[in-house]
Amino acid sequence: MIILGIGGILKDAACAVLVDGELVAAIEEPKVAPHGPQGGLPIHAAMMALQLAGVEPGDVQTVALARPFAETNGRHHLHVELRELFPSARIVTVEHHQAHASSAYFASPFEYASVLTLDRSGDFRCGSRWRAAGNQIHLEKEISYPDSLGDLYSRVTHLLGFQPGADEHKVQWLSTAGSPDLAALFRSILVQEGIGLRVDRSWFDNDRMNGGGFSARFYMALGLEDGAEIPADMKPRIAAGLQSAIERLVIEMAGEGENLCLAGGLALNALLVAALERSGHWKNVFVQPAAGNSGTAIGAAYHAWHVVHGRDQRAPMTTLSLGPSFTSEEIKKVIENCKLGFRYLLTTDEVLEAAITQLAADKIVAWMQGRMEFGPRALGQRSILASPLNPYSTENLNVFIKHREPFRKFAASVPVELASEYFDVGRNARFLATVGRVRDAHRKTFESAVLGDGLVRVHTVDPQENPLFHKLLLSWGRKTGLPVLYNTSFNLFGDPLVCTPRDAVRSFYSSGIDALVVGNFLLEK
Repeated sequence: MIILGIGGILKDAACAVLVDGELVAAIEEPKVAPHGPQGGLPIHAAMMALQLAGVEPGDVQTVALARPFAETNGRHHLHVELRELFPSARIVTVEHHQAHASSAYFASPFEYASVLTLDRSGDFRCGSRWRAAGNQIHLEKEISYPDSLGDLYSRVTHLLGFQPGADEHKVQWLSTAGSPDLAALFRSILVQEGIGLRVDRSWFDNDRMNGGGFSARFYMALGLEDGAEIPADMKPRIAAGLQSAIERLVIEMAGEGENLCLAGGLALNALLVAALERSGHWKNVFVQPAAGNSGTAIGAAYHAWHVVHGRDQRAPMTTLSLGPSFTSEEIKKVIENCKLGFRYLLTTDEVLEAAITQLAADKIVAWMQGRMEFGPRALGQRSILASPLNPYSTENLNVFIKHREPFRKFAASVPVELASEYFDVGRNARFLATVGRVRDAHRKTFESAVLGDGLVRVHTVDPQENPLFHKLLLSWGRKTGLPVLYNTSFNLFGDPLVCTPRDAVRSFYSSGIDALVVGNFLLEK
């Protein structure tokens, strides 16, 4: 049975393909058509995903469409378009938070779980709690907009001078530099009601369009004049207060038990995931790593397989390497068309040695191998790498390549079997969805990546999932005694992760990256 899931139509459109219940391909439209319009079907991504699955559009038996979608087009318009594209398919629609919940539970390794979904808004809802067992998920509680944790996070994002709806992750990382003494203020805004929530609207001014729309009451509580610009030294305190309040509230909302699954935009908050892992309230916590709108494509497909078609067979998510890969011939054609010099590396050992030689010389290396990752995080397929032994590596990455704020640190990639020697971290580090702590013996080594209180972003690399990147880390460890590399996403200026060799070459020559290892090809400046 071929099922195509489509989600995030209004923002972050994506698609996923299930073949007999197994997730075999998933791609976001902005990565393959970065200049295309938002608000439509992810046609380019869908055609590419089906090609990767080895099937034709006419082979698709079910198209599962996650809400919401543009009401100006209307359901009828979308159905007509889908019928033309997939003439043999049954079309089903899936409520937004149902898709989030399905993406978390059915992707997990659990036979039963509680599922919590939290975001800004979706179908007028911003949160829900579910009870899941076998192939069924049952709604226990839902939270309706505007009583939204995600909305408050976006308001604070705006207040601190960032772009709401895009830069919430910056607030998360900024919070690690501040004291959480303002947490009580945010708990006054967020009124818990059992496993539900009510937001006290008196803290907002509906007529104020800037600064997150906070009211005079909020500014007074900060000791500022109404509408005043937030002082620079207060911004980390505000971020930390918000983060602390939300962590405590979500832990209380989640309750306790054996298995907890998370999805929704708020589940992209790695500090929140770590807080849940360490709360001691749950034996196991699993976050669907592409937890935002794009992940509803996966959830819609899983929902169709298990709920619509009633199938019991489970195939949990084992990798996010679900996008396209490129042959040596395809890569070579791009490089030669761009009239670039290169060195062809005949064997895997030569590929590894070339990268290690560059890294050992304190060079910044772009690494493009295998299938593109699904979701917002680079997991060793589309990565920029640097040596932790270079004291200037994070500064070089931030200032000369990524052009971003110094409080945003880089992940440390480490073989999963060696991770505990250097870090204390939960299982969600496999998909970079949580944070860990540096072991005391290695604080000095990783000080440039530490976020605060010894926190560090950790990516544990499994040899079954990403054997080449795992070998690179082990080879680097044999050479240096430290099997850890700093890893950040291979993209520039807010663009999506690079997808094609042409994307990689363009980003390489538009940045301060020193070398590019793409497939079996080495390019140097």
